[in-house]
Amino acid sequence: MTNIKKAALAGSRGRDTETLRRIQGGVLRTLVWVAGLLTLASFIGIVGYILYKGVGSLTPDMFSLHYNSNNMSFMPSLINTLIITALALVVVAPIGIFGAVYLVEYAKKGSRIAGIFRLTAETLSGIPSIVYGLFGMLFFVYALKWDYSIMAGSLTVAIMVLPVILRTTEEALRSVPDSYREASFGLGAGKVRTIFKIVLPSAVPGILSGIILSIGRIVGETAALRYTAGTVCSLPGSVMDSGSSLAVFMYKLSGEGLHIDKAYATAVVLLVTVLAINAFSSFIAKRLGKGQ
Repeated sequence: MTNIKKAALAGSRGRDTETLRRIQGGVLRTLVWVAGLLTLASFIGIVGYILYKGVGSLTPDMFSLHYNSNNMSFMPSLINTLIITALALVVVAPIGIFGAVYLVEYAKKGSRIAGIFRLTAETLSGIPSIVYGLFGMLFFVYALKWDYSIMAGSLTVAIMVLPVILRTTEEALRSVPDSYREASFGLGAGKVRTIFKIVLPSAVPGILSGIILSIGRIVGETAALRYTAGTVCSLPGSVMDSGSSLAVFMYKLSGEGLHIDKAYATAVVLLVTVLAINAFSSFIAKRLGKGQ
């Protein structure tokens, strides 16, 4: 009789535990759905508000290649933004990718140097952009005597996004199965050949994800570029000339308070530019992923 009672008690406890697990699972599932819906609603609200306020303010004069106080053209700033982004990625992408290759493929487990690299990357990722701007102004603009220039701004934002590319590339390389490396070594391939022919191509989608995040931060950066690239709204003759980015141009318009409608119109162009770059990068990542 005692055994029967014990069995019944155990069964009751098991049912209670199962019920509790179901309740907990339902609560967590609900919280996840609520968080997802809030995120989606925030995105739709921000984008919808910008489009509502800005689309009607777009005029043909704003697409002129030459800025003046009458047309308030954003095209020079848009071109400057693309130049700054391209220059920054040309500089920072190889450094970030090969730095991650060293950390994953060459550095020994528990290496102090690798630990210092990771700590440095984490520290850099937590520094406010205004500090990067002040550093770029003191070093590139004044110490190197480059003045306010596209090059000074590009190198400043390159330093700023280096941790993003480094850490995302590192995670992408770690996600490549060790069996890929072992199979390559088994076929007689060396370390370098395995990295360039097997590991890096397999990690391309993850690497491009980091580059996409970096592009978004560069395009939307204001403080760092304001103190290094300058606020001149014209096309530069060279990378050593000053030039305003699109985000700085929008900040300038909104700060003056005289052309708020033009600032919203510029925000629409900035939003479309970021979405187009992200879509294009995602398309390339998917194509490269299918080709593996």
